[in-house]
Amino acid sequence: MAPWLNDCSPRKRRCQIAMQAIPPVTALLDNGRCEPLKAGVHSAVMLLAGVCAAYNIAAWLRRRELHLAVNAIIYTTTVWWERCHVAHHLAACAAPEAESQEPSPGLSDAA
Repeated sequence: MAPWLNDCSPRKRRCQIAMQAIPPVTALLDNGRCEPLKAGVHSAVMLLAGVCAAYNIAAWLRRRELHLAVNAIIYTTTVWWERCHVAHHLAACAAPEAESQEPSPGLSDAA
């Protein structure tokens, strides 16, 4: 347990509830766990960044203001960055399935 949580005397019950809630959340952050959920979150961010990029590109084409160009570049880069995250999480989802489809070397001549 974290040392800063040991002193929960006046609010002990709330501290205990908080500590019970933390492990499931931290388990979600481990590699290989809840990868479809992580890919979904990054996909949502990518979609939002794409909308922002499209708006800023269109606004820059119309008004030619510097801040719109900067925003367009930042949001477009964010779309690319989030795409990399989505691909990473989807690859982690596909890896266990690919491993399970390989035949076991010991059972190759069992038929």
